[in-house]
Amino acid sequence: MSTTRPYAADDRGSDSGEGESDVSAPERAGPDEPVRKLALSGESGIVPRARDFTRQALRDWGWLPAANADRRAAAEDVLLVVSELVTNACLHAGGPDELRLRRNPKSLRLEVVDSGPGEPSPRTPHRAGRPGGHGMFIVQRLCLDWGVIRETDRPGKTVWAELAAPA
Repeated sequence: MSTTRPYAADDRGSDSGEGESDVSAPERAGPDEPVRKLALSGESGIVPRARDFTRQALRDWGWLPAANADRRAAAEDVLLVVSELVTNACLHAGGPDELRLRRNPKSLRLEVVDSGPGEPSPRTPHRAGRPGGHGMFIVQRLCLDWGVIRETDRPGKTVWAELAAPA
């Protein structure tokens, strides 16, 4: 896990104001928007909703429909990581507040904001044959990097993960 790079390589962070979109539904965002946001507080069916939101962003950004098996695998990895991060927030942090997708030419950054005090970590030692506890291990294996940013002005954190853009 890394917390030394709170923002993606090509991202100036949320305080820059450039390219930010407070969109909570994919149909309101333009296809070229580099940042998408989905409010999840108090929603039902959070994990499928987060996956649908992400799937639409991937369509808008040209990741889907996939032209080949590598691109399809990249999109499936993104959807799996979104599911894992949102599920972890549901199980261990009282539910997610927001999902953010930030894209740049080289990577896609997923961010799940929650109000929980805990800190995710891969279960050590990882036991492949036992149920549960695989979420952050999967995130660690599929992502270029991931980490946690603690909120300074409120309780909670942002759990982020970066995946490589398909070639």
